[in-house]
Amino acid sequence: MTSAADKARTAAAGRAAGPSAGPWRRALARLRRNRSAVIAAAGLLLIVLACVLAPVYAGAVARTDPFTSNASGTAIVDGQRVPVLAQSTEGLGLGVTPIGPTWDPGSYLLGADNQGRDVMARLLYGGRNSLLIGLSSALLCCAIATVLGVVAGYFGGWIDAVLSRFFDVVWAFPVYLLAICLSVVLLTSGLHLGPIHIDAGSLALPVVIIALIYVPYVARPLRGQVMALRDKEFLHAAVGLGASDLRIMRREVLPNVLPTVVVFLPLMTALNMLTESALSFLSVGVQSPDASWGTIINDGLALLYTRPAITLAAGLCVGLTAVALNVLGDGVRDALDPNARLRGGA
Repeated sequence: MTSAADKARTAAAGRAAGPSAGPWRRALARLRRNRSAVIAAAGLLLIVLACVLAPVYAGAVARTDPFTSNASGTAIVDGQRVPVLAQSTEGLGLGVTPIGPTWDPGSYLLGADNQGRDVMARLLYGGRNSLLIGLSSALLCCAIATVLGVVAGYFGGWIDAVLSRFFDVVWAFPVYLLAICLSVVLLTSGLHLGPIHIDAGSLALPVVIIALIYVPYVARPLRGQVMALRDKEFLHAAVGLGASDLRIMRREVLPNVLPTVVVFLPLMTALNMLTESALSFLSVGVQSPDASWGTIINDGLALLYTRPAITLAAGLCVGLTAVALNVLGDGVRDALDPNARLRGGA
């Protein structure tokens, strides 16, 4: 039997601890104890900061315009002025060979591409576009999928049947084939749908395309979760109190599916960024004069054997960013799951 002194100590400890933390605060505390997720978040933050500071690097450090051809330009390497594009010495001597990595931040750190543009500066600018498209399309995809998934799962009936068939039709197409088809069609005329007008060369176009093709991949799990919530007592109580459907979905259903949406967000950002890189590599994504990591990989493909740093640097950025986002997404999932065993936690 517990003594009176033990009960007093327990009560005092409870008063000292104050009010219990909310679920989001407890999830954040679990996430902080996940070393892998913290390291991934720190690495991702460094990549984002480097890309955000792209204008500073190009203007103040490299002193170059990464979007203008510099075929006749020169650079100083080891105290000597050399051409950025030198005449090729291989085979028949046709074509040019760009300057290789100088490892000097002020002068073509990673070398030049086949138009004499600074690869490092383009890499940072391309990262801005890749990250922007990946995050924007993930936010748009999750927003649309949340609305459709909640509506389909809550109402059921013919509404669920229509939306589910739409998901099935989109899901039936291979992702990249559907994205390529939409890109090829919309890149010629742009998107004009009611009040929505997006030019063919706008960065908003790949955002919309990538977001739409992945909607079923997020909406279907959310629909199943909402269908499971329909039988919960708190929903029956809300219906019994006379709450409207809109109020129930907004105040009761949405807060219960929001953690799942939060888990999807970093994972979809990584997936959408990889999709954008693939489309840009195939020249149906980001269009010139803009750049992305996919376009830089495509630019370096012809120089793969002579100047592999162009392709390798962009590919390494894509890989590291995708890994960081996936590890962070796993950490967020473990933090929001109350039954999860943290890798490094107690």
